[in-house]
This record gives sequence, C-alpha cells and structure tokens, in this order.
Amino acid sequence: MLRLSVAAVAALVALMAASSVAQAQAPKAPPAAQQKAGAPAQILPPPGALAAAKEILILKNASSVYQGAVVSTLQNVKNALLQSNINLQRDIEEVSLKLARDLGNRESEIGEGMAVIYATNFTEQELKDLLAFYKTPLGKKTLEAEPKSIEESLNFLRNWGEDFAQEVNVRFRDEMKKRGKDL
Repeated sequence: MLRLSVAAVAALVALMAASSVAQAQAPKAPPAAQQKAGAPAQILPPPGALAAAKEILILKNASSVYQGAVVSTLQNVKNALLQSNINLQRDIEEVSLKLARDLGNRESEIGEGMAVIYATNFTEQELKDLLAFYKTPLGKKTLEAEPKSIEESLNFLRNWGEDFAQEVNVRFRDEMKKRGKDL
C-alpha cells in the first residue's frame, strides 16, 4: 500500500532506475570524487530526530515503496547493457546474478536516506508531534486512508489528462481547419 509521504519516493526510485539505465555504460567516479570540491560534508540530524523519522517511516510502511529497487535497477541496467552487447549475454547474465548477491542489501540505504531527509526537514519535536498524531485515531485513519485517496486522485488525474488531451486535440484540429489546413 502506498503512503502519501512516500508517493514521491516511488517516483524517485523509478526515476533513479531509469537514470541508471541511461548511465549504465558510463564509468562512475568513486563517491568521494563525486562530491563537489569544497562542499561541506553532510551533517546528520540529531539521533532523536532520526529515530522519530525512522518510526514514522515504519508506520507509513515506506519500505513497500522501494522494496525491489535493487533488483529492478539491476534488471534495467542489465537490459540496457544487453541491448548493445548481445554477444556478451551469458557473461552479463552471470555478472547480474553476482551483483544481485553482492548488492542485495543496499536497499536499506533508501530507508536510511529517507529518514535523514525527514529528520532534516522537520525538527525533532515536530517529528515527535507527528509521531504522536499518527498514534491517535485520526492519525491511524490518515495512515489507512491516505494511500487510497492518493491512488484515487492519481487515477482521476490520469483520466482527466486523457480527456483533456482529446479535447485539446479536437480544438487544435478545428483551429487548423479554420486556417484551411487539415491535421
């Protein structure tokens, strides 16, 4: 079940997976080299804020959003590599299995990163207040009803977009016809 605060994470994970496909063949600099020169090191939020953020993410079932992200990313990169290296299919398949074993535990980094983001965007007290709210009857209802509301809203948006696009298409054609041009 999706949660409101993690809907964006789902989109981000999908975007990251798509981005990894595009960058699959480009060599990467080590993490230390990726940080901009002179940029300050990231400061971790207070431990209490981090703990509250992690508890909120557990209540929101955030892990369900990124569950399978490692496997999905490996599959996307493997497929991209296979498209341009079909003659290496057997080797790529073998390396894919090895990487799945080696990198399978990396999914926890997503949850840790999300907790840092929450703990950075909210004060420790705000997180504790939010946590207290989620434990109230209304908070529990919010946790339960939000995913359905988001899903229904996204479906509405998709349907509205399709209908609107058809309307815009018809109006384009009408306006072009007034100019003596058929599309």
